[in-house]
Amino acid sequence: MFTGLIQGLGTIRPQGSDRFIISLKDGKTTDIWTDLALGDSVAINGICLTVEEITSDGFIATASPETLQRTTLGQQVQTTGYANVELSLRVGGKLGGHFVTGHVDGVGYFVEAISTEKAWDMFFSAPPSLLEQWQENIERYLFPKGSVAVNGISLTIAEYDPREHWFKVAVIPHTYHQTNLSYLTIGDWVNIEGDILGKHVAKLLGQSSNLYQASQDVSLGFLSEHGYI
Repeated sequence: MFTGLIQGLGTIRPQGSDRFIISLKDGKTTDIWTDLALGDSVAINGICLTVEEITSDGFIATASPETLQRTTLGQQVQTTGYANVELSLRVGGKLGGHFVTGHVDGVGYFVEAISTEKAWDMFFSAPPSLLEQWQENIERYLFPKGSVAVNGISLTIAEYDPREHWFKVAVIPHTYHQTNLSYLTIGDWVNIEGDILGKHVAKLLGQSSNLYQASQDVSLGFLSEHGYI
């Protein structure tokens, strides 16, 4: 479990088709890796990865087929050169963003950033080639004032257009400069995870709808036919 508050930047280098070497940006020394241990969970661009081997400036991890299919790790697409890094949340730790599981729902792409007086309005949209997956796995969890994780960053949706399949977030200067958002160029693909609380609500509402429909199908005739009365 993570919070979407990025602790540093790193780089990702493939080592085969499903293994990746994660290193800190420019080899900078930091306390991010001080307590890193084998088996730890670390979010890299919002993707929960397990530490399998520790290196001098990072670690090596293997991505599952599901992760490769749903995230930028397995897509031959344009991405920013740096990755957001966040260690997993510890009991008693600060929860400054929102609950982020590291289980990415799908990918989107960066459309544009508009500089305002105190922030950046950043727009993300559905890749045309993956529109069906976007609608099924991401769009249902997007709504104004709701939380969303973009490359693992906890952000609040400022505006959402379900017809054109895009959403806007307002990014404060600290978040913009301390994450890889400042390195994005138009067309870069990003990992997107919907709010876990929204997912549970959607699941419960779906179950309620199914139960209601089932109750509508039960009649005296149905009960008599099946030997209940």
